[in-house]
Amino acid sequence: MIEEITQIPRLPARPRDAHKGLFGRILIIGGSRGMVGAPSLAGRAALRSGAGLVRIAVPASIQLTVVGLVPCATTIPLAEDGDGRISSKAIPEILATIEDNDIVALGPGLGQSNELQGLLESILRQGEKPVVLDADGLNNLASLWHRKTQMPAKTILTPHPGEMKRLWAAILREPLPTNRQEQAEILARKLQAVLVLKGSGTVITDGKRTYINTTGNPGMATGGTGDVLTGCIAGVLGQGLAPFEAAVLGVYVHGRAGDLAAAERSEIALTAEDVIDFLPPVWREFSQR
Repeated sequence: MIEEITQIPRLPARPRDAHKGLFGRILIIGGSRGMVGAPSLAGRAALRSGAGLVRIAVPASIQLTVVGLVPCATTIPLAEDGDGRISSKAIPEILATIEDNDIVALGPGLGQSNELQGLLESILRQGEKPVVLDADGLNNLASLWHRKTQMPAKTILTPHPGEMKRLWAAILREPLPTNRQEQAEILARKLQAVLVLKGSGTVITDGKRTYINTTGNPGMATGGTGDVLTGCIAGVLGQGLAPFEAAVLGVYVHGRAGDLAAAERSEIALTAEDVIDFLPPVWREFSQR
């Protein structure tokens, strides 16, 4: 029996003598030639969601551009292949960097390649730090699943419907149910992970509990909003919430920011940057409850 969740989790209160190390060290891994915005949006959203420290690891050729887009984050230049994607030569440095961080978010703007599948497999094998997988992190996962990859205990996957179809075909190899909630709950149980199936009425489930999100609007169907969601979830995950609770709160806040942005700027004109701009008033609403 699935438990239907309706309560929105809250972040713990911040002590007056707090320092940035208390609120999560977030490592975002992604980016490639032509895909500079995705990891930058994720980094900005993580910072606007309360992360104490954000580090963005990207191919060396785009590092300085990311610095300009996210000046409050630090950046890590990585070895890259001939197509401007992260190279397998960067794996040792990435694994060493993971040890110095609390949360890993992998996928925004990453691209797909055999080398990136090896990177993903290495990250999943480390098994200790929570991992948020999005975008090409999920597409690379579908490609390497034949290796019987094991998910770390605290993994959150955030597929949109297309990515869900690819994951389902690779992992379960059976007809995809038409009911979105059923899809998400079955795959979450199979992977023993938290699954966030994006779309109207985003479904968040760990296979035992399910929350159907009530915020968000059609204006958010635009490039980059998924990257913002990755940052929101990673940001709150680093502040002490368990993966399921972090996913519920991150999705709710992300959608609420989109609703405030649409009310002021219209659904038609809405951009992913607008969602980030309206995260502060959403967090203010939470502090006033």
